[in-house]
Amino acid sequence: MKKATAFWDASALVPLCVHQTASHHAHVYIRKLMPVVWWGSAVEIHSAISCLNRTAKLTDVEKKGALVRLDVLSRGWREILPADQVRNLAGQLLDIHELRAADSLQLAAALTWCQQRPSKRKFVCADRKMAQAAKDVGFSILQL
Repeated sequence: MKKATAFWDASALVPLCVHQTASHHAHVYIRKLMPVVWWGSAVEIHSAISCLNRTAKLTDVEKKGALVRLDVLSRGWREILPADQVRNLAGQLLDIHELRAADSLQLAAALTWCQQRPSKRKFVCADRKMAQAAKDVGFSILQL
């Protein structure tokens, strides 16, 4: 049986690499929903892991383990690649929603994935503003 897909924001993928409060829910969702992600998500997740390490919330050993988990996770996801359509849509989203640039690219990638028909499509997210923007454009939100 083919696994269902959902768009996963980087904020929802970090708890799969690093133990956090949201990790339990993220692991439940990953068993059911194959991730579709923005091309830059691996860099965003790596950035979050490095930040946790720099602020002493992760030891060097924990950081190494988190990066290994990221590598394994990234082998099983589908990426939406950078394209003019994604960039143009991200710019439009910035005019409508209170998003950071990277978040607008992720939401644009999600909309590109579903051919701008988000109805009945799942969007997994741990960021409140991103979840609201995704909900506003029509995604069904699974918030961690």
